[in-house]
Amino acid sequence: MKNVLLVVSGPSGVGKGTLVKELIVRRSDVVESVSCTTRKPREGEVDGKHYFFLSQKEFDRRIAEGDFLEYDEHMSGMYGTPRSFVQKTLQEKSVIMEIDVVGGLNAKKEYPELVLVFIMPPSKEELVRRLKGRNSETPEAIEKRLARMDFELSKLPEYDYVIVNDDFETALQELSDLIDKEKNK
Repeated sequence: MKNVLLVVSGPSGVGKGTLVKELIVRRSDVVESVSCTTRKPREGEVDGKHYFFLSQKEFDRRIAEGDFLEYDEHMSGMYGTPRSFVQKTLQEKSVIMEIDVVGGLNAKKEYPELVLVFIMPPSKEELVRRLKGRNSETPEAIEKRLARMDFELSKLPEYDYVIVNDDFETALQELSDLIDKEKNK
């Protein structure tokens, strides 16, 4: 079996982070890539665990040095996936990158064998409920995230798999099963 590089994308609040984190707990053969960002940490986020929090100057330096597999500006700052982390980790385990659709499509250009997975909400109403339930978004931020969802959905034809996160355990099993399928190709 080979290790796979997987991108998981979807609208904010769809539950992709929760799915990825639980998958990592249940599978010892999969790790999550840690992205770099210029945005400020949210409450409880730890540098080097959740993200590598960089200054804009440091981020720009890494771009110039070709240190990112992909990078993009999204809502609250710049985000990028460190190329060296992915390459090193793929030698031992499969890697999941939880990134937005632009980053996912850019990464696919660098690694054509990369597998793109889009996580869908069961409905727009449910997505709004989840975003409000996080208590980390202003009403204006929620509206921006919902507007971005239309753009994200326009990229669905370029994705290899779509999983609807209506029932968490079902969505988690679908994600795990598709990793096994791709590893055995």
